[in-house]
Amino acid sequence: MSKAGTESPREMQQGAEETESEDGNDLGHEEQRASSDDRSVNEEHGTDDRSITTGDSSISQVYTSNCRTLVPKQKSSSVKTHALTLDWVFGMSHALPVFSLQDQDQLVILYGGANVAVMYDHTSNSQHLLQGHRSPISCLCVSEDRRWLVTADQGKESLVIVWDSYSGIPVRTLFDCHPEGGVATLALSKDSKHLVTVGAGAVQRVCVWDWTNETEDPLCVSELEPDHGVQNHILFNPNDSTELLSNSESQVLFYTRNNEILSYVAPKLQDRTFNKVVGELSQSVFHWKGLQALSATLIGNLVLWDMVQASSTSRALIRKPIKLFPLQEAGITVLSLTDSFIVTGDFLGHVKFYDENFKLVSWYSEFNLDPIKSISFSKEPSPICSQGYPEDCTMEAKPFVVRNFVLSTINSTVVHVNANSAESQTLIQEHCKPLYALACHPKMPFLAMGSQGGILKVWDYEQKLARCSRVFEEEKQIQVMTFDPQGFYLAVGFANGAVHVLDVCTLQSEEEDRLKYSQDCITHITFSTDSLYLATADAGKAVMVFRSNIDESLQRWKYIGRHHSHYKPIKDLLFGEYLDSTQPRLLSLGMDHRLVEYDLENDEELSILSSERIEQSAVPTCMTWYPPLTTENFLLTASDLYKMKLFNSTTKMCRKTLLGPRYGSPVEKMLVLPISKDHDSKARHMAYITKDKVGVQILPLDGNPHKCSAVLCHPTGVSALACSHDGRFVFTAGGSDCSVLSWEISLTALEAAAALGGKDLTPFYSLLEGGRDGALFHEMEDFFYYCQLRNQGIDSMETRQVSARIPLAEVSFVMRALGFFPTEQELEDMQNEVKFSRYAETGKYVTDIDLEEFIKLYVNHRPAFGISKEELQSAFDILSSPYATDGEPTINRDELLEVLQARGEHMTEEELIGCFSTLLGLNPEGGRSETGTLECEDSEHMLEREIPEEISMKTLSIDILGFPLSIRDELPASQEDILSGSEVL
Repeated sequence: MSKAGTESPREMQQGAEETESEDGNDLGHEEQRASSDDRSVNEEHGTDDRSITTGDSSISQVYTSNCRTLVPKQKSSSVKTHALTLDWVFGMSHALPVFSLQDQDQLVILYGGANVAVMYDHTSNSQHLLQGHRSPISCLCVSEDRRWLVTADQGKESLVIVWDSYSGIPVRTLFDCHPEGGVATLALSKDSKHLVTVGAGAVQRVCVWDWTNETEDPLCVSELEPDHGVQNHILFNPNDSTELLSNSESQVLFYTRNNEILSYVAPKLQDRTFNKVVGELSQSVFHWKGLQALSATLIGNLVLWDMVQASSTSRALIRKPIKLFPLQEAGITVLSLTDSFIVTGDFLGHVKFYDENFKLVSWYSEFNLDPIKSISFSKEPSPICSQGYPEDCTMEAKPFVVRNFVLSTINSTVVHVNANSAESQTLIQEHCKPLYALACHPKMPFLAMGSQGGILKVWDYEQKLARCSRVFEEEKQIQVMTFDPQGFYLAVGFANGAVHVLDVCTLQSEEEDRLKYSQDCITHITFSTDSLYLATADAGKAVMVFRSNIDESLQRWKYIGRHHSHYKPIKDLLFGEYLDSTQPRLLSLGMDHRLVEYDLENDEELSILSSERIEQSAVPTCMTWYPPLTTENFLLTASDLYKMKLFNSTTKMCRKTLLGPRYGSPVEKMLVLPISKDHDSKARHMAYITKDKVGVQILPLDGNPHKCSAVLCHPTGVSALACSHDGRFVFTAGGSDCSVLSWEISLTALEAAAALGGKDLTPFYSLLEGGRDGALFHEMEDFFYYCQLRNQGIDSMETRQVSARIPLAEVSFVMRALGFFPTEQELEDMQNEVKFSRYAETGKYVTDIDLEEFIKLYVNHRPAFGISKEELQSAFDILSSPYATDGEPTINRDELLEVLQARGEHMTEEELIGCFSTLLGLNPEGGRSETGTLECEDSEHMLEREIPEEISMKTLSIDILGFPLSIRDELPASQEDILSGSEVL
């Protein structure tokens, strides 16, 4: 769970005890321990491990850092080593607490966003991002002195990472310490030496770790009974680290650690315990005196626990609830202790302070906040106030002295409170509902984002400042948005079918700019390049078009029409221009495999100009205009089979099929990046997103896997993609994680990585099993030259004309010989791809192909992954009948033959007999006799004799198709690596 380094954590601790910081504060004490696996963890998670070199020795930055090392953050000018670098996190996780790290010269807080922990310095408006988790962060905590931060996640390959807050370096990682489902909650002891984690599985495990020790196993483990409920809060006794408590909504557990044994007791707490309604438990704490404990409930009650004798005859002391009293009317969401005060946060957004006798001392109720999620007090006492301290609310009116604190609410608002002046300062106010809409201004550094809560916010992504915002009270659910190409308007589509066209500067709209012509959720929205047309697609599988009126006396946007143009959901909507013309054109792409173009010349109604089926079995996912890298104008599409296709924009002919990025899921959206001022003006690049990753790709596309790169961005799914006007940044929205991530692009790093992949055919050899020296490549060579013999005649006695090329007509035979059986449409696409490859330049067709061109054609057209057992079973289930004598689904032989001859690319009876005779071994070579008839006697009755009347799955897969006895359930090793993210930077 941890990796060994060159010096132990305890050695680092002892060395740190003898070191002083730059400002003279003693950096000793036990909190200075750090794990020796800094570098290994950094290599694992891509974090820079910086060090300070003195003479011949290299000293870890964890060893030498202090509280001023990170902040204010300095913008690094070093060369980027990755194509995409996380630059900023907009938004936060409202389910996680917020902690105050510094509160004097610098105001620094810690919070979580998606799978990243953020150290935000409000004073300098900078962030330091703690990256390392593959799943969303589920919990985090900080040490008493704020030196150590701990983050944990829930999901596959869950991690617990301990960070040094001074340097931002991970110092210890616990790998898969809770394989039952990740970590539900955790806490550090007061001396920072011990860490406790609670699993998130059905049966929770509580583990106590000495994280400064290099051992991989916890000190002790206790398994909890499911009857106690889900324990969602845990902490150490600040006076005794061998005692802990945790609570669920209904049960408080008290733990005692004795060496390697962790035992717990579960005292009964029910309504009948005090003959009063207790309410659901929120949080529990140890009293600062150590013996007592407190639990708060969501109806405002407080439960007091104390040590009592287990029985009249026993000397053993256990904790029992001894008193229940209503502390306040509002439900308590947060219970904490600071100095000599008991502190509560409630549903009304109020914070109240009580003394040890539970008497109200002071409160803050004027902040107008939502329910409190967390309260974190400064590690330093408040400085002496020159104007005197405020008075408390007791009769004595004593000075009320308390530390500054940070509040967070369930609606993603973070407020800093100066306890002396009672002044509040809003540090963060972000989206708390799923965020699906994202758009970048075409000329200015503005980023617009809209959430399901109806909040529209515009950021200056260079200055990291919010420029303006608007709340939509009526429509609320913002689904999509886009700027017009001139940057004057911002069109917003809502879940109720409404469309608002807003002024960019004010985010306001006139009544006439509120367009409501659909009852279905708007899923896509786009402007034409001249900003005269606005088109939308909705969940009703329809497209709407509006036209801007030049006459200002009329309504600004004229409704042209709505057309139900697809029978399955629309995946993309795109404006373009006709070749050699500025006339706009509109296309939509649907899951029904159809590319539809609309007639925009008729301003009275919306009609379809053409509808083309562009895929047979693959489902299109997105499209974009291909940049002018060739003399032809292309439309680029992507599909769920990890393929990209180039279509001639005029004829809609498929001109090229290419292998797309393979990072666990297909490309879901793509956009061509603007030309970068700092890069070669002739080089073009593309950004894309998959289910949970964002990537960049070098153009032109050729199937080279080293020309693309991707990084994990939103583990729960990416909902939107946008690009800055200068091509320096791409932005991703995370949907349910309520965050937007800003990624800085380094084209130099991307091209350097592509160069390392090799030149010419080297990258394509790596896509062949065994590479350049493998059996597959040698088979290709053999089949390639056999085709030359076959084309010149097997029995010819003439001198052979050896050539490096074969006729285009032979491509299909070589493909099938290699185990790839394309459909007739796929074969036609292959031939067209080669045939027209140089037609635009030379005006001539290409009629033959060499081995290098064939290899590229093969790796780009063959399936990205082999057929899995699930896919074969699914196809069988569609064709089979569930009614069988033995209960096993079967396919009737006559029905199967009828389907093969009548549906899809139907086969003739002769072709059918030829295929089955080869599959069944009756005609292994699949050839023809000199008379032209199949080499199989009594062919009319062959199928009835060799194929059973009822075909089972086993018969089809083993006896007919010849698959192995056990079809692999798993994907090929290469695909498993890709799906696990091993190829992701």
